[in-house]
Amino acid sequence: MKQRFQPFTRLAAVILLVIGCLVVLRPFLAAILFAAAITISSWPLYLRLLDKLNNRRTIAALVMSVGLTLLIIVPLTLVTWNIADNATSYYDQIKAGLGSGTLNAPTWIRDIPLVGEAIETYVNTLLHSRDELLDAARNLLEPGRRLLLGGGIVLGSGVAQVSLAVFVSFFLYRDGHAIVYALASAMDKLIGEPSVIVADTVSRTVRGVMYGILGTALAQAVVAAIGFLIAGVPAVTLMSVATFLFSLIPVGPPLIWGGAVIWLFNHGETGWAIFMFFWGMFVISGVDNVIKPLLISRGSSLPFALVLLGVMGGVLAFGFVGLFIGPTLLAVGLGLLRKWTGDELKS
Repeated sequence: MKQRFQPFTRLAAVILLVIGCLVVLRPFLAAILFAAAITISSWPLYLRLLDKLNNRRTIAALVMSVGLTLLIIVPLTLVTWNIADNATSYYDQIKAGLGSGTLNAPTWIRDIPLVGEAIETYVNTLLHSRDELLDAARNLLEPGRRLLLGGGIVLGSGVAQVSLAVFVSFFLYRDGHAIVYALASAMDKLIGEPSVIVADTVSRTVRGVMYGILGTALAQAVVAAIGFLIAGVPAVTLMSVATFLFSLIPVGPPLIWGGAVIWLFNHGETGWAIFMFFWGMFVISGVDNVIKPLLISRGSSLPFALVLLGVMGGVLAFGFVGLFIGPTLLAVGLGLLRKWTGDELKS
């Protein structure tokens, strides 16, 4: 009787242990998953660096971690700081304009087809009537406070999560070979011979999605910076980094270059505004249609609906780093599903 129930007691003990580990690691799960995705994506680069440093794993892992800090944490921190600083500046300008009564609706609003004049009249009435303005402020104050607070929390937690992910990635780089060997042994015992195929599918999928997401975002940020410089848009660095971050979201970049178009129109630069519109429409957004399929095809191509669900669900589940984790997890699941269903169809 004791021998009959022994496998079940072992299984129950293992399940309880796994649940306990997940409960302990739950606050850091997003950072660990993000660190794993980064490590898998950049593992070939780490191996080259390791070879050049004569297999000194600690130094190689430290160099990779410092590189990640410079590429991810520093720009994200600068964007968070600039957004807070610019928000304060805009608030002071609007407050001064309202106090002096000189604040008017932008002239480009009048040029909006059909509804431009009505919107301009309403905005000017609102800006020059203290009672109307106070009434609108009461209705918008709480939603605006929640929006700003939520945005600040997301960005702040994003910096913290990415910093923790870089810290974790140092140990994943340094002890990567031992971790891979342990995972391979565990998977071989669990699922047998197909474990090699599963591991290969997971690694190719993660690299393909991460290359596609980050490579496309970087390319869009570069071409956006060129367009901003040509058109004379201010704060090119901030706008470019914002383009990089918003490129991680489907249909995100038009929010940045579209704002640049409005700013140029508002300052009377109609020609440059038209140039910026076509540059954004065909060059910045065109990069997404050309580079992303080329990069992401190395792993597993995700349908647009799954990318959108992955981004939104990832952010809701993991915060800022969910922008990367969500689509990656869905791509891995889809890749494994395709592999298994393909094998079943062949058999």
